[in-house]
Amino acid sequence: MNKLSHLIVKLRFVILIVAFALLVPSAIGYFNTRVNYDILTYLPGDIETMQGQDILLDQFGTGSFVLYVAEGMEEKDVATLKSNIEKVDHVADVLWYDSVMDLSVPMEMLPEDVEKAFNSGDATMMFIVFDEGTSSDGTMQAIEDIRKISNKQCFMSGMSAIVTDTKNMAEKETPIYVGIAVLLAVIVLSLTMDSYLIPLFFLLSIGMAIVYNMGSNVFKGEISFITQSLSAVLQLGVTLDYSIFLWHSYQEELGKNDDKKDAMANAITATFTSVIGSSITTIAGFVALCFMSFTLGLDLGVVMAKGVVFGVIGCVTILPSMILVFDNLIEKTKHKPLMPEFVKIPKFVSKHYLAFFLIFLALLTPAIYGNNHTSVYYDLTQTLPDTLESVQGANEVDEKFEMNSAYMLLVDKNLDSASMNQMLKEIKETDGIISVLSADSLIGPSIPREFIPEDALSKLESDQWKMVLLTTDYKIASDEINNQITTIDKIVKSYDPTAMVVGEAPCTKDLINITNHDFQVVNMVSIGLVFLIIAFVLKSVSLPFILVAVIEFAIFVNMGLPYYTHTTIPFISSVVIGTIQLGATVDYAILMTTRYLGERNSGHDKKEATLIALSTSMKSVIVSALSFFAATFGVGLISSIDMIGSLCNLMARGAIVSMFTVILVLPAMYMIFDGLIVRTTFGMNKDAIKPHPHDGGHHILHFHKAA
Repeated sequence: MNKLSHLIVKLRFVILIVAFALLVPSAIGYFNTRVNYDILTYLPGDIETMQGQDILLDQFGTGSFVLYVAEGMEEKDVATLKSNIEKVDHVADVLWYDSVMDLSVPMEMLPEDVEKAFNSGDATMMFIVFDEGTSSDGTMQAIEDIRKISNKQCFMSGMSAIVTDTKNMAEKETPIYVGIAVLLAVIVLSLTMDSYLIPLFFLLSIGMAIVYNMGSNVFKGEISFITQSLSAVLQLGVTLDYSIFLWHSYQEELGKNDDKKDAMANAITATFTSVIGSSITTIAGFVALCFMSFTLGLDLGVVMAKGVVFGVIGCVTILPSMILVFDNLIEKTKHKPLMPEFVKIPKFVSKHYLAFFLIFLALLTPAIYGNNHTSVYYDLTQTLPDTLESVQGANEVDEKFEMNSAYMLLVDKNLDSASMNQMLKEIKETDGIISVLSADSLIGPSIPREFIPEDALSKLESDQWKMVLLTTDYKIASDEINNQITTIDKIVKSYDPTAMVVGEAPCTKDLINITNHDFQVVNMVSIGLVFLIIAFVLKSVSLPFILVAVIEFAIFVNMGLPYYTHTTIPFISSVVIGTIQLGATVDYAILMTTRYLGERNSGHDKKEATLIALSTSMKSVIVSALSFFAATFGVGLISSIDMIGSLCNLMARGAIVSMFTVILVLPAMYMIFDGLIVRTTFGMNKDAIKPHPHDGGHHILHFHKAA
């Protein structure tokens, strides 16, 4: 590594030229990476609901649909509006009364439940069907075009409308997320650095690594909007302390070397050695997300693991080159760091270690209980502000039609009429079902089949399948609708074992089941990976248990707080926060423990080693935690999309909780489990760690002189 470090120093101008040149293809890649705003598309492709979605698209040309409510309009005006909507690109069809009957025929002739599906007081409802998927560019553009030709008394409800609003909001807010993260990072760096200019170079080199990472996503084809919104701030948060470490190493080496180039080469070597261990635990946390069957985890995990790698490379190539090239400017802007040295706190913590251990034990049970009982939501309308058109549309459908959602059945076309009618009768009698629309239900006793236009029937039947549209007054993701879907599934499969229940509500039900399983898998994988990394890095049998226990306690506190504050969090938070917090903050514990082992090995007793480890590591832990906090806190504060805001709030709070836990609880673990640690850690000098009752004061004195 030393040869490579000297080569980096030698080629500093070439590195900077190449680094800036690479921004061009990276920017092109960034702008050509599609963003997916529909998280339901990340469900596994082999489950029945997703297979049903494919059948709807292939055989019915129905990629998605929305419910459209028009208020206070005469029938002929509604018919004109319907005709205009049908002309919009990617609108495959608009189902309304005149789709199945001429307007001259009274609506009362339709079966009662069908008539109620289209009308409620002065409001009438249409089903707008699109020829592309829920979150395709064509569907989202169609939503925007329909809104342009609608008046204020028209409302749209459904997943495609939600996705369109999410896209508009995310595109508007994502640059603000990056801006506020950078601003808060500058504040943190101003407090901790000894130069006014160096924070600029930190952020510039990290910013370039972020652009490379985002540009390389073009090879994935598309990324989720959550990954798009979070990856820049997360990458900034988890890689900023690598830059700080390089700067401190460089300053230390300058005291030993007159030649700045040699000092930087040594600093690069030291940084690379330290940062590799730190980055591997962070990468392990993101890699654990890739084990989710809900592939949003794979999307976020791959992008962020890649981001950490780019961050490390940038830290040991681009940043050293910048520092050396602009060394004179940096020197002119040097000042005394504003953050104080911590002397009294380490003494207090090491002296009262037993009290902090008892606090840890007292908080452990309520933290675990809160973590296990925190409420989560899966209804995506809850993640958006009430002012958005899609949310207002959902409220309007609920208010006017007492309808909260709609989903579909796919039934074998060859199922005989008697069985079909009996099946529809049972479905209508199921609790919460408002209406059942199908070719068979449209044909009431007063309407012969030949009265229904053939093209209307063809919209509800393909060569292989009949489509049945169900409306329900139960909310998506509620226990009621999930139980209803289970009941409906049993009914339809008793008549046709190949039948499928498809749509947003059944997909959300699958999402709940899959992410509950994923939560267990991701936790086990992340803990297992980090456990093995700690065991390898520290060469210890006991320390992986102690360090993981300390950080897991911090995670339980962080994730348990929403239970005690009666806050409901989005489901994705409960799945990914634990692994991100573990991977990103276990470094704090590894840093301090490495110093503790070094001091024990050099002959200090456990109390001295604990005091020295805490005194020397405390500032680094605080700076690292504040960097992560700075990158995420502002986003959590301003984001209008709760799924992003909640994630950032939890990550910001998690960094601070982990910081306090490492500073206050981990030293107590050293004191209490010292004997176990020493006996189960390889490479410890058994003679050096024997107690030295007569020279304890000498070691303490020596440490303070060094400090």
